[in-house]
Amino acid sequence: MGQGQGPKAAALIAEAISNGTWALLQNCHLAASWMPTLEKIVEQIKVDTTDPDFRLWLTSMPSPHFPVTILQNGVKMTNEPPAGVRANLKRSFMLDPISDPQFFGQSNKPAKFKALLFGLCFVHAFVQVQKELLFVDAYGRRRMPIDNFAINTLTR
Repeated sequence: MGQGQGPKAAALIAEAISNGTWALLQNCHLAASWMPTLEKIVEQIKVDTTDPDFRLWLTSMPSPHFPVTILQNGVKMTNEPPAGVRANLKRSFMLDPISDPQFFGQSNKPAKFKALLFGLCFVHAFVQVQKELLFVDAYGRRRMPIDNFAINTLTR
């Protein structure tokens, strides 16, 4: 969610409630000012007026602005990186597009491309494992400059 997306999100939720579809709002932590409105919308959802197939999915980084009532009444899932360099490497090589054999055929220098990709994945795995110690900014907040999205973007 970004700036000005609140009305679109509210309309999407209303449509999904009546049609029995799923609504996904991504990056809710970016819309801190809209979180009270989201909380009211969720509180107004009634079982008798909502299609039984309706689902509301919300993604967010940890945020003090995210409504506690939604957290308390919803099912929460987390995505934690695997422990250890080997497990991180394995996970990276199992993700798209790296897991696709045709992906490696796109390069005119496959041996160099594989070595470069391995190096990128190894650095990513190492940083994931060491992130507790690395990348602390001046305010004491941990920062993670490389993530799976970065690997996907850099390998395209």
